[in-house]
Amino acid sequence: MAGIKALVGLSFSGAIGLTFLLLGCALANEQYGLYWPLFVLIFYILSPIPIFISRRLSDDTDSSSNACRELAYFLTTGIVVSSFGVPILLARTTTIRWGACGLVMTGNAVIFLTILGFFLVFGGGDDFSWEQW
Repeated sequence: MAGIKALVGLSFSGAIGLTFLLLGCALANEQYGLYWPLFVLIFYILSPIPIFISRRLSDDTDSSSNACRELAYFLTTGIVVSSFGVPILLARTTTIRWGACGLVMTGNAVIFLTILGFFLVFGGGDDFSWEQW
């Protein structure tokens, strides 16, 4: 039952993050329909992929540092930093307003904390893991 509560909480926080992102799109400029901030959705999709691949390929019995896992952490960090850089770049080029940039960055923080929460809750090797979903 604890896994279901965690799943509901993660889905709620994901919905809140996407709401901030869509508010940033709605307030992007004077005219509505400017959806340049939605490009960060690509980063939401790409961010967990290196971790999934490294968990599949790496050996968990080794307690020392693993090169595959370290590369996955590096690539994931680059993806996350890039997702925070895109709204700043759009705001600096006056494509979107700075208020919209703040909303998109708030949505980024909430979504990436949701992804981190998913890995913390369902990523362990205990009896209830993400592999069941």
